Order: sequence, then C-alpha cells, then structure tokens
Amino acid sequence: MTNQLNPSLLKKESKNAKGISLFSATALGIGGMMGAGLFSLLGTASAHAGSHIPLAFLLGAIAASFSVYSYAKLGATFPSSGGAATFTVMSFGPGVLSGGLNIFQYIAYLIAAALYAAGFSEYANTLLGGKLSPFEIKLIGAGIVIFCAGINLLGTDIVGTAETLAIGFVTLALLLFSAEGIHVADVGAFEMSSWSINGIAIATGILYINYQGFGVVTNSSNAMHAPHKELPLAMFSALILVTIAYVLVSTAVILLLTPAQIALYSGHVLADAAQIVAGKAGFIVIGASALLACAAALNATIFAASNIAADMTRKSSVSKALSDEVLNTEFRALTISALLVIALVIAFPLDVVGKMASLAFLLVYAAITYGHIRVRNQTGAKLWPLWAAIVINLSLFTTLFVNVIETAPNSAIALMIALVGSFAIEATSRKFLRKKLKPH
Repeated sequence: MTNQLNPSLLKKESKNAKGISLFSATALGIGGMMGAGLFSLLGTASAHAGSHIPLAFLLGAIAASFSVYSYAKLGATFPSSGGAATFTVMSFGPGVLSGGLNIFQYIAYLIAAALYAAGFSEYANTLLGGKLSPFEIKLIGAGIVIFCAGINLLGTDIVGTAETLAIGFVTLALLLFSAEGIHVADVGAFEMSSWSINGIAIATGILYINYQGFGVVTNSSNAMHAPHKELPLAMFSALILVTIAYVLVSTAVILLLTPAQIALYSGHVLADAAQIVAGKAGFIVIGASALLACAAALNATIFAASNIAADMTRKSSVSKALSDEVLNTEFRALTISALLVIALVIAFPLDVVGKMASLAFLLVYAAITYGHIRVRNQTGAKLWPLWAAIVINLSLFTTLFVNVIETAPNSAIALMIALVGSFAIEATSRKFLRKKLKPH
C-alpha cells in the first residue's frame, strides 16, 4: 500500500536529541488553542448565539474531540516534525493529492497565525486607549510575527519553555477572572437570550478556531521520548483544560455583560468585563493576558507551519520543485512563513480572518481524518469516531461557509482560491520538475 512507502518521513531516534517533555507538549497545545479566538471572537460569536456562548464552546470541544482522537492515533503511529503533513503522505501517498492538501494546510496555519497577530495588535491598541491608527495597529501585528519567528529560530525546547511561561500566567489570570466574575455578577438579574439551532451552529463554527491548536502538538511528536503514550495524553489534557477555561470565562462574561454590550466591545470583550470585576487593574491584567495568549498561539502556530514547510520539503513529500526553489531550509521556511502571515495581517480584518481560519481547519481535519480511515489497520483507531469527525467537521464547515458567503463574500472567495490554488501549485510544480529532468 502507498502509505508504507516512505519511512524516511518518520521520527529517527537520536541518543543526543533533546526531547520535549509531556508538560511542555501540553503547554504547546494550550498555547496553540488559547489565543485570539477566546479574546477577540467572543463578540462575533455572540452575535449568533447570544448568551449561549458557553454552550457553543462546549459543542466546539465535543466536535474537536473526534479530530483530536484521529490526530493522536496518527501522531503516535507516524511521529514526525511534519505532524499532520506527514499524515497526508502516509495516508494518500506522495502525489498531487497529499501535496495539495499540505500546501492548503500550510495556508490554514498561516491564516490562524494572522488571526493571533491581529488579536495581539487589537488588544495592544485597547491597552493604549484605542489611540493607534489602523496603520499602527497593522505595524504592531507585523512586529509580533517577527518576534515569534525569532523565538522559533532558537529551537523546540525554547518554544516549549516560552509557551509554558506565557500560558501559566494566562491560565491563572483567566481562572481568577472567571471565579471573581461569577462571584460578583448579579445572577438573579441574568436573562437568557433567544436562540436558534442555526445560530448556535454558526457560533460553534466561528469558535472552532479556538480548538485548532491541538494539531500543533503533533509537530513536536518526533521530539518526544515516547510519542505513543505522551502524544494522546498531551493532546487530550490540553483540550480538557482549555475547554474548562473557555466555559468558565464565557459564563463569567455573559453574567457580567448583556449581548448588546458584548457586541459593542466586540474586539476586546474580556478586558471590558474584567474592568467591571476589578477596575483598571482587571482591565490591564486581562489585556496583558490577551497579549501573551495571542503571542503564545502565534508562536505555536508559526512553529507548526514552518515545521510542515521545512520537514515535508526536505523529505520530498511535496514536489521537489517546491523544495529546491522555495522552502529548502528551516530558516527560509520560517522567513517565508512570517512574511506571508504579515501579508495576511495587513490584508484582512480580525473577524474575517477568524472565520477564514475556522473554515480552513474544518476542511483540513475532515480530509486528514478521511485519509486516516485508509491507514486505520496501522493506527488501531476505531472507525466510528473517524466518521463522526468527518461528518461534524463538514457540517460545521457548510453552516459557517453559508454565513460567510452572506456576510463577507470576499473572504469566502479568497479561501476557495487558496484551496484550488494549493492543488494547482502542486500539480504545476510537479509538471515543472518533470520538464526540468527530461533529457534534451
């Protein structure tokens, strides 16, 4: 079978290799998840789900858990720094299908990174009193991308340590905010808003980006000492801890603010809710947490994107033409990734890039899980959770895509161009390679 043909894609044991600990891998997963989505997309999601945001978060976690199961089984069986990009090659074999999927997946990570960079700059502006011009806000977004790319150049263990420190502070701040927010809120005055199944489904789709970070953990599987045990544990631990934080935080927010106020403070809801709880100090602490969380998520996502680019091209699992001409070293892959993220930050507003990121990952997870079914005899995965992941991801994609066509058609067109373009680039570059190798 084609999936068994390329063992060079997988982890190579090295006695001298410095591994990533289970704690650091879990922190990497939490860092990849607890980013701009929580801090910046609450307002966008609330427009559809009203005060049912905690339910949308919970449904998003349940939806993501099936994909986490799929990725954990794949990562444990095929450990590699390429993570999910390796899974496509092991499932579909090296060719236009796996190469195109990997380019689209790479673009999906870049879109997510742009969301986190945009979230960082929005909160920076909020902390500075909202006095920055749109150009200055974009400039801050570009600056944090360059900073995180620099951290990634220092290596896996530095990335893991940076994630652990940042996420430790953010988690503590959010849990304190949640506990105090629920405590001071006037629960008796709380009124549940009206709801619809479609509205909650759209909100779940929007908030799905909050869970996509579990995929970045698979990119560290080749640095784990025992990925078969550590990877599933790290991924599910990160998912459970993040879900608890999301449900608690969103519960505090809906108790403190009405849906109309959430819509008004859309880009910086948590900071304004924290101001009700603890005055200016609360506003600053949550604002600083938002900056750290966005930076940590950006850091983890650039780590995953550049690993996909460098690892897959180095091992010729996308076309050799792309490997030789564009992404032939880790430094170059990281530099190109950072430049593309900066371009996306400049081109799209935060709420639009958030929806685009969710849509892209819903498609990627469905495709990779379909590929998983082809290699299920090697991973030992049960069939029903894989089909559940595919059906749930495609259902959420369809619901959100219809909403995006109605509200931001340009971003829907851009995403479809990225999808078709990924396969076109892969097919063209392979054709170019064949012509180049033909004897004259």
